Order: sequence, then structure tokens, then C-alpha cells
Amino acid sequence: MTVLVVTNQKGGVGKTTTAISLGAALVQRGQHVLLVDLDPQANATSGLGVSKELPNAIYGVLLKNLPLREAVATTAMDGLDLVPSGPDMSAAEVELVPLMAREYRLREALRHTNGYDTVILDCPPSLGLLTVNALAAGDAVLIPVQCEYYALEGLAQLLKTIEAVRGRLNDRLEVLAIVLTMEDRRNRLSVQVIEEVHRHFPKLVARARIPRTVRLAEAPSHGLPIALYDPSSPAARAYDDLAGELAARLKSRAPIALGGAIA
Repeated sequence: MTVLVVTNQKGGVGKTTTAISLGAALVQRGQHVLLVDLDPQANATSGLGVSKELPNAIYGVLLKNLPLREAVATTAMDGLDLVPSGPDMSAAEVELVPLMAREYRLREALRHTNGYDTVILDCPPSLGLLTVNALAAGDAVLIPVQCEYYALEGLAQLLKTIEAVRGRLNDRLEVLAIVLTMEDRRNRLSVQVIEEVHRHFPKLVARARIPRTVRLAEAPSHGLPIALYDPSSPAARAYDDLAGELAARLKSRAPIALGGAIA
């Protein structure tokens, strides 16, 4: 089982969309996938058509020692399961502070998870304890970066946090890829951002890029991943390409140096 952390403390970069869409693409490639929604906004939960009011959500797992299997909900896509988030998670960051081994609560819960090929952790847009829990539990990190101005803003701090977690909490953690999202090939700025990210992180940037499309934006309102909502769309094809690329990188599992100082 591979635990993949999808994170970026900058909001609005397509993080949750990537977590959902990548999970669905992996399912279509024959995997059994569990998506864990760690964000108090619970967008992955609503985006998969699951209620935010389920009592045994991720809050119970992290704060009440509930078995993870009791928090799992099915989705409209066979093979893609979800551990929902909800309103209680807004207090989780503070409530974790006094707990013993607070950084390892999620890792301990995932130890008792069987039957999944990949677990995807959708993190909140911050570098707080919830994200640290995900990084401490993860094998690899996927960083969505929006193809817009200030794309690199905050990326240096995120990479420093990942290095700190790798040094102190989880020595197996590695950055798997940076994925460029919301690409608009007609937009000169989008092209410039792509070139800039490639200049800083030539080995980390995924070849597959996610286009900005209306259908991708519509899918969450129907509670469906893009693979079910519009399987022939450019975005669905892009996420399938990304799934194949990441699977190949995971198979090789050769650590990539972060490198690339950001001015």
C-alpha cells in the first residue's frame, strides 16, 4: 500500500480536484483507492457526493481513536472509498496539540488499513498539525501548482517543511512530483509559469499537465469525479496520464533531490 500526500498550503491550486481525479484515474487502472479528507472545509467529501455530517468521520479517527475502517464511506465509483471530513474538523488542529504522539495519529490509524493499493491524503491549505500528520504518515508527496502568477509563492516553505518531516518524523517520505494545474495554453502567462517551474524543478515536474476546463469545475457539484462525469474530457485524459506517470515513478522509487532554490 502506498500513501500519497496531496498538499500545498496555497489555496485554490486544484489540490482537492487532483486528489479526487487522481484517485478515480487509479481506480480505472485497476487499483482499490482510499481517499482521506483531512480538510475542515470537506471539499473532497462533498465533491464525491458524501455527507459532511457522518458521525464517524476523520475527526473521530484522529481525536477519538475510532478505527479507520468504521469511518470509510463508499462513493459513486466502485473501488474509490472515502474517509469524510466535516464541521468537527475545524477544531481538530487545536485539539491535537496536547495529545501524546500528536504527529503520528494518522499514521497509527493507517496501520490497520488493509485492502487498498493507494491511500490519498487530501490536506488542508496550511502547514499545521493536520498536514504534518499526513506527511508523517505518507510515502510520497504530490504538489499541485497552479499555472498562474505567484505559482511558486510558498513552495519553498512547503519543501522545507517536507524536509523537516523527513528528517525528524518520517525518513521514507519523498517528493514524487509537482503537477501543474489549470493550464491555459492560450494564455502567455500560463506558458511563462510552466517554464519558471520547470527551471526551478526540472526533475520534479510531471509531464502530464491539467487543463482549465468547465467540465472539471462542474464535476464536484454533481458529486462525481471527472472520470465518471465526463470521461472523454481533456481533464479526464490528463488525470489518466498523470496516474500512469506517477505509477511509473512509484515503481522506480528513486528519491529525487528537491534542489532548485526559489528566488
